[in-house]
Amino acid sequence: MKKLRIFLVNVGLRSRVYSLATPPLGIMYIAAYLRTKFPVEIQLINQRLEGWSHDEVARRAIEFDADIVGLGSMTPTAHGVPAIARAVRQAKPDTFIILGGPHISAFGKPAFEHSPDADAAVSGEGELSMEMIVQALLDGSDLSHIPGLMWRDKEGEIITNPGRAPMFENLDDLPMAAYDLIDLSKYWKTQSMPPVPRRRYASLLSSRGCPYTCMWCHNIFGRSFRAHSAERIVDEICYYKKTYGINDVEFVDDSFNLNKQRLLDCTDSLLKRNGPIKIVFPNALRADLLDEEAVDALATAGMYFCSFALESGSPRIQEFTGKRLNIPRFLKAIEYATERGVFANGFMMLGFPTETEEEMLETIRVATESRLHTASIFTVTPFPGTVLYEYALEHMPERLGGLNYNDMDFCSLEMNMSTVSDERLFYLQRKASRAFFFKPNRIYRLLRDFPQRHLLPLYIPTFVRRTFKGLFS
Repeated sequence: MKKLRIFLVNVGLRSRVYSLATPPLGIMYIAAYLRTKFPVEIQLINQRLEGWSHDEVARRAIEFDADIVGLGSMTPTAHGVPAIARAVRQAKPDTFIILGGPHISAFGKPAFEHSPDADAAVSGEGELSMEMIVQALLDGSDLSHIPGLMWRDKEGEIITNPGRAPMFENLDDLPMAAYDLIDLSKYWKTQSMPPVPRRRYASLLSSRGCPYTCMWCHNIFGRSFRAHSAERIVDEICYYKKTYGINDVEFVDDSFNLNKQRLLDCTDSLLKRNGPIKIVFPNALRADLLDEEAVDALATAGMYFCSFALESGSPRIQEFTGKRLNIPRFLKAIEYATERGVFANGFMMLGFPTETEEEMLETIRVATESRLHTASIFTVTPFPGTVLYEYALEHMPERLGGLNYNDMDFCSLEMNMSTVSDERLFYLQRKASRAFFFKPNRIYRLLRDFPQRHLLPLYIPTFVRRTFKGLFS
C-alpha cells in the first residue's frame, strides 16, 4: 500500500517586531497521531522559524509531492494561507488542502471562503477530525459524516457539517508530539516567548480546556479541563532529556495548575525519577490558584521563570470580562514565587469596554506595586469568535471597520473600546511602562535576577517602543 504523503505547515512570516518561534505542537500532535493510524510519510514546516516566503513554502510542498497539505495559522498570520494554497493548487491540482488552527476556529466559514483553493477546514482540535478525513480519502467517500467539518462539494459549494469536532477525553491516549519531525536545536537559537531566555528546551502541552470565561479568549479546546496524568508528563520530560539533551521544559497550557493534586504529583514524581530540571511557565498558570505549597513544589522541581496574567487591576473589570481573578491572591502568589528565586513576568491590558481612566490607573498601580520583575502592557483587541468581539459588534460596530489583523503586533492599538480617547490611552500605556520599569528597586531586582543578563540589551528596542508608543504618530 502506497504511503500517503502529508505536508503540515504552521503558517506565519516572522514578525516585524519579534523573531519568535516555538515548536509547532498543534501539527506535531496531529502528525504523531496520524502515524499510529495510517502508513504515512509526514513533513512538518514552521514558516516562522525558517523565514521562508509563501512561495517557498508552497514549493517545498510541491517538491515533497504531497497528497495532503494542511495549513494552520494564528489570525495575524492567516493572510498567507490563501497564497500558499493557491500556489499548491496550481502546481498540483489533485492535492487535498485542509485548513486548521486558531484562525479557522475563530473566524469559521468566512476564513474558509477567503481560501477558495482549500478543500476542507477543521475547527477546534485536529487529531480525530484529521483521522476521519484521511480515512474518507482512502475510502473514496465524501466528508459529510465528520462532525463540525467545513468542506467543498464537487460544485464548490461550502457545506458545514452539524456538530463539533471530536476531542480526546483521555489525553494519555495521544502519542507524544512528533519532535523527531523538527530540528529542535534550531529553536534553542531563537526567542520563544519574551522575555523567556534562550535555552535548550522542549515545549509541553499537558492539558487542554479551561473552565474560565475570559471574554477575550477563543477557548478552542472547550470548557472541560482534560489533562495528562502526572506520570505521562514526567515520561515526556525524561524522554526528551534522554533523546534530545534538553535541560529545560516550557509548559504552554492554558491553566496547568487547575488540579493542584496533579501539580503536586507531577513535581513529586519528577524529583524521584529525574531530579529537578529547569521549568518555565510563559503563560500556563492561573495565579490566584497558586498557594505557598504549590509554589514551593514547583520551585523545588526547578521552576525559575513564570508569567502572571493580571490583565486588569480593577475588580469591576475582572467581573465584567469574566476572568474574576482574586487580585490579593494574585499578588501573594507573586510574592511566594519571587521569594523562592523565580523571575516573575506580568501581563496587563488597557482599553476594555466601559473601562475608565481611573480603572486603568488602578491596573498600573497594582502592577507597579507588585513584586513582578517585568511586565507587558497590551492593548485590548477583539478577535472574532470571542465574547469580546460579539460585545463590540453589538455596542460599537463602527469601530470594527478599521481592524486589520494582518501582521499585527500584539502591543499595537487596533481598536480602543474604553471610555478614554486614543490619545489618552496611548499616554496611559506610556505612563504604565515608565511607572513600572523606572522604579529603582525594580531595576535592581531585574538586573540581579534575570536568568541571562547578557541578553537584556535585546529587549531595549521593545521597551523604548512601548514607552514612547503613539507619541510621534
